[in-house]
Amino acid sequence: MKKHAHPWLSILVIASLALSACEAARESAGPQVTVSIVYGSDKREWLEPLVEQFNDEKHQIAHGATIIVEATPMGSVESIALMLEGRLQPTVWSPASSVYVPVANAEWRKKFGHDLVAGTPNDLVLSPVVIAMWKPMAEALGWPDKPLGWADIAALANSDEGWEAYGYPEWGQFKFGHTHPNFSNSGVVSILAVVYAGTNKQRDLTLDDIHNPQVAEFVAEVQASLIHDGSSTGFFAEQIFQNGPSYLSAAVLYENLIVAQEARRLGTRDFLSWTLEQVPIVAIYPKEGTFWTNHPYVLVNAPWVTDDQKAAAAAFEQFLLDKPQQLKALELGFRPADASIPLTSPLDAQHGVDINQPQTILEVPKADVIQAAQGLWGR
Repeated sequence: MKKHAHPWLSILVIASLALSACEAARESAGPQVTVSIVYGSDKREWLEPLVEQFNDEKHQIAHGATIIVEATPMGSVESIALMLEGRLQPTVWSPASSVYVPVANAEWRKKFGHDLVAGTPNDLVLSPVVIAMWKPMAEALGWPDKPLGWADIAALANSDEGWEAYGYPEWGQFKFGHTHPNFSNSGVVSILAVVYAGTNKQRDLTLDDIHNPQVAEFVAEVQASLIHDGSSTGFFAEQIFQNGPSYLSAAVLYENLIVAQEARRLGTRDFLSWTLEQVPIVAIYPKEGTFWTNHPYVLVNAPWVTDDQKAAAAAFEQFLLDKPQQLKALELGFRPADASIPLTSPLDAQHGVDINQPQTILEVPKADVIQAAQGLWGR
């Protein structure tokens, strides 16, 4: 009589073969080094495909370990808080801009005795901070012939008539939005730009300026119409574009996000159903001045970053700065960090932007001034 194998024996054999196959796959893959990146979500559409491409190409560091890049989008300010708490330990931090670096370094020094950001990191791509407004609404305010800025936002925010004063009662009250300054770069930038506008300065912002009652009053006027905030600029922009003018009249965003939205609306980019009858949106470059988002590539100055990770991070940085990847950034509405690349379509009026702007760039204040501005907003 033929004996049959016990079912559990068959399961053990299959499991053993599977484990052997996995082990063989790991051995064939050879040594690996992982670079974890936390980045501002507004460059997700550019960065994610490049991470996949880089990993598929199996780049290696000098001794032969294959580089694996893992990237996570997150609010720029939020990511610093998590790193300080020890809940996040990335190899590379790439916030939307360098504006919050003074605060990050100051907080890092308090806890660890040295700066988080050592030296001057390279910029990956550039984009100015703008007031995004639906085109008909911007035209009602005099755009593009009339320079507009924070004073206009304050006037609209405090108007009892709202859009009725401009002949459009059906638009209702003016509704404004920006991300939360305790979580996101664009939120911090919004508050700093408004404070600068309240002082009539473009540089040398001081604590005395922050504590000036007239400046506080101006900030309160601009914030009077604030309806929404969020923790991440890229995700916040998606909500605005999906919900249209009834959701918000205007919001603080980055120029590249407007270009990307207009490219989708015009059908020159991947089509999304909610862009079918979308109202055009344009970039207003505040006449009082604004900041650049320069997307620095920061190798985190922390003990958890190994020498192999430093080498691997440098290889990925060079990949991102190479001309083919910079041209892809231009296609998505960024201004390349490579100054030799001309600013051509889609950086044009058809896509709601003006490459001759901004005219005035504001100076990044010191850490204590930035933190005081955040506190002023909180009050």
